[in-house]
Amino acid sequence: MKYQRGQGFPSLPMLRGLRQKCPCCGEAPIYRAYLKPVDACGFCGTLLAEMRTDDIAPYFTILIVGHIIAPLLLFLESNFAPPVWVHLSIWPPLILALTLLGLPRVKGAALAVMWHLGMKGNETQ
Repeated sequence: MKYQRGQGFPSLPMLRGLRQKCPCCGEAPIYRAYLKPVDACGFCGTLLAEMRTDDIAPYFTILIVGHIIAPLLLFLESNFAPPVWVHLSIWPPLILALTLLGLPRVKGAALAVMWHLGMKGNETQ
């Protein structure tokens, strides 16, 4: 189902972006590599390579991962007070995994919002 751009809140395109699919049709993948978008959607032809999300995807990924990790870390420390080696064995791998899994999804959602708003990401002030 093709989506009409610029109408209302971009919840459907954002969900499609989170699934790493085209924000317009929701059919074809938006990446040809880990974070490298395809030039155009293979299903509907929507141009995706011209949109640059730059730093917004890492920013929101850090924000989300931090809001997941910080309460868990504080809960563990305040209730169980484990030794430092436990913290060092739990948190770095968990942070790395959440970041690597979340970054392409957050970038897809950011790309979908930019597509919805008609932005390219390279506008000058």
